[in-house]
Order: sequence, then C-alpha cells, then structure tokens
Amino acid sequence: MPSDTSPDPSATPPVAPGGDTTAPERREQAVRAAVERGVVGPEAPVAGLLDTAGIRASAAALRAAFAEVTPPGTPVLHAFAVKATPLVPVLRLLYAHGVGAEVASPGELALARAAGVPPAHTVLDSPAKTPAELREALALGIAVNADNPQELARIDALVRSTASASPVGLRVNPQIGGGAIGALSTATATSKFGVALRDPGAREWVVRAYLDRPWLTRLHTHSGSQGLPLELMARGVAAAYALAEEINAAAGRRQVDTVDIGGGLPVDFTSDSPSPTYAEYARLLKQRVPGLLDGRYGLVTEFGRSLLAKHGTVLARVEYAKTSGDRPIAVTHAGVQIATRTVYVPESWPLRLAAYDAKGRPKPGPPVAQDVAGPACFAGDLLAENRLLPLLAQGDHVAALDTGAYAMAAHYAYNSLVRAGIHGFTTGPEGVRFSVVRPPQTLAEIVAESGGAHPDALL
Repeated sequence: MPSDTSPDPSATPPVAPGGDTTAPERREQAVRAAVERGVVGPEAPVAGLLDTAGIRASAAALRAAFAEVTPPGTPVLHAFAVKATPLVPVLRLLYAHGVGAEVASPGELALARAAGVPPAHTVLDSPAKTPAELREALALGIAVNADNPQELARIDALVRSTASASPVGLRVNPQIGGGAIGALSTATATSKFGVALRDPGAREWVVRAYLDRPWLTRLHTHSGSQGLPLELMARGVAAAYALAEEINAAAGRRQVDTVDIGGGLPVDFTSDSPSPTYAEYARLLKQRVPGLLDGRYGLVTEFGRSLLAKHGTVLARVEYAKTSGDRPIAVTHAGVQIATRTVYVPESWPLRLAAYDAKGRPKPGPPVAQDVAGPACFAGDLLAENRLLPLLAQGDHVAALDTGAYAMAAHYAYNSLVRAGIHGFTTGPEGVRFSVVRPPQTLAEIVAESGGAHPDALL
C-alpha cells in the first residue's frame, strides 16, 4: 500500500478561505476595482481575474468529498490537471491546499517543479512520451502511467538499467462510450488513449503484462471530461476496479495497490452553481464501486476544469460599439485568443457574459440582442452571437465568466495578439487586493518567439 500522499501542512501552511462573501459578490467587487485601478483600461483592454478564495474552497471540497467515502488513512493523491490552467502561482496555491500536479508534457512538468510540487505528488500522463521524458520522470521518482505496449517496453528497458522509486501504472480504455462532446470523450471504441480493453486479446495481454512485471502497481483510466454524465464516469472507474481485482487474483497478491481514476467532473456553464459537486461524484462511486473505496486501494484523481473554471473571469473593455444589418456589435479585445473553443465550437462551449459600465458597475438597461466580438481578423471571432445583454457602449466592459480553466492561460496566438495579463484577487474588509499572476506579454516577447533573433535565416 502506498504511503499517504497529502502534502505536509507544516511545509505548506494552509490559508483559510476569506470572508463570508459569495463568489458572485467577490467577482463584482473585483471587476469594479479592476476598472478603478486600471488593471483593465485603455492601456490594458483585457485581463484575467482569478478568485483565490474560490480556488481554495474548491480544493477543500475535493479533499473533503473523498475523505468522506474512504476510511481514515486511505492514501489519496489529488493531482490537478496542469493543462487546465498552466500557471505556476496557481499550482503553488493548489499544492498549499493539498493538491498535487498531473502533467502531460515536459513543459507542464517544468511548471509543476517551479511551483514546488514534489515528485511524490506528481503524475505523468501523455499518449506520446519520449524516452527522455520517461527517463527524467523515473529518475525523479514521479508516478508514470504508460499509455500503450510500446511505451511499456521502453519503461522495461529503463527500469532494468536504473533503480527508480516511481510508481508505474498502465492506462486502460474501458471503451464504455462517449459523452455529449466527442472531442473530449476518451473512452470510445477508437480513442487514442490507453489500451483498449474490449479489443480481442487486449484484456488477457494486460493481465499478463502485470504478472510479468512485479513493479507494475497502478492502474489508470480516464473516460473524458465536459459533457460526460456522472454515471458513465462511474462505469469507467468500475471497469478499472474490476480489472485491478482480476490482476490481483491472478497474481495471488495485491500487486495493483493504487487506482488512478482520472478526473473529468463536468462544469455547469449556465449558472454560478458548482454542479455537479465532488461530493455527489464521490458518493456515486461509493455506491457503484464500494470495493475501490474500502481502504484496500490507494486513489489518485486528476481533476482540472472543475477546480478552476468557476473562479476565473476575463474582463474586456469595449473598444467600439457599432451596428451592422441592425445588429448591435460590441467589439472587444477578448476573443479567439482567450476563448478558442467557444469561438470555434460555440454550441459545445457557450460562455456566460456579464455587462458592466465604464466604471465597472453592473450595466443597467433592458436586454438587447447583440454580438460580442473579439479582435481577431475573421468573421467568426465572436464570444457570443445575438446575446441578450444591456446595450453595450464604447468604454463599457464585458466579463466572460467561468474562464478560470482552458481559457485565459491557454493562449491562441492568432494575429500575434499579446497574451493578457492575469491577476489573482482577494476580498476583505480592506477591499480588493490584486496580485500579478502573469504580466501581459510584451511586443518584444512576441518578436523574440517569432524568430526575431534570426531575421536573415531565409535569405
């Protein structure tokens, strides 16, 4: 049985969530303060705002949910999916509140290490790990989930030549079907992730692979994220648990001691409600897979979007307000470079928008159907089309809500638009306090990353 992987509170003292204000109240305060202090204004027309109290509360809710359904002392590692919000201060904050890091690239691993997340609280997943990535992870003692037989063969060679403290597992695809968003469904019949368990001979190969490798002690599955119902997620976890029991029975011992159940809790993008909750999911797992949660197995989770989405707001100034074909259009600096999925697939990724006046106060007035456009040079760069909002005017502000994950930090460099600055905020009796999480990108940085040091390379 693996040791408890919760961070040492003496090393990273917890910070209590602040005040009794609700998340919408904190957001309103932060928007007004951001406008008053020039965090967003003519010289900085778009910025991301992160609610640190909300992030802390999400981390606490996650830990409490699984503590409720497992016996005391059950080893549980909650590892944040770094791809959701790849920002060092965010990873640092989460680790201070009991959440490690799930990484899927050398860049994400570098971010986790820069944030101070230790190897024992880090998990490496990816369908395309290079030998160098595997070598580094095994040398550091980071948990590794192999994706396929060829990758497992690479690990074979590495563990024969180098001693490693890394727990090693294998990702399996239970092939239980997809959710509402096909691109995010990772347990379909033809998913690129993991070993497809229902393919002919695959299950037998997996069991044999474990019997031949006594150091293979974990099993990993992840069925998808947004658009996946909880019942389907639970079916995927149940399939992994049944396989772990089969492997252990064949081995005659508890060889698989930890099951990594992935993440994937969907987010309600239609309201401020954090629904479904971690507690609801954990209780469902307790009903559907009680043996997994009876203390015999350690657990790893890999939630991302559900930890951060509700706690981020992109605030943009309305640069121009115009009409075209009788349709009002508010042109802002928040578009495809921030909400890429919303712009390209709006039916799957609708965003809530809130209107504010030139002073950052909620915009009054009757709702008017209008477009909210971004700055990129193509017609589809719209945060919302024909959306009912108080009529926006030049100098007003628009807030894109629920953008704490897969939005402000996942920059899309269309038109060489600069990455927006990101600011954490706290609220209290003294008002709103901002801290720079990531400064706005400079034009010099854009030139540098675009080959500026080699202007004559093609002459």
